[in-house]
Amino acid sequence: MPQLNPAPWFAILVFSWMIFLVVIPPKVMAHTFPNEPTPQSTEKAKTNPWNWPWH
Repeated sequence: MPQLNPAPWFAILVFSWMIFLVVIPPKVMAHTFPNEPTPQSTEKAKTNPWNWPWH
């Protein structure tokens, strides 16, 4: 049964994981977003209570 011969499939597995772990992560980490988030001010926003009649 040639399906049980691990020689070609183990090499394919190793090379595919090499690609996943060596080539792809730098490409993903080099991605930048076009709209970088800007830091907001640290002062707390003033909230007003609602004046709704509850009847």
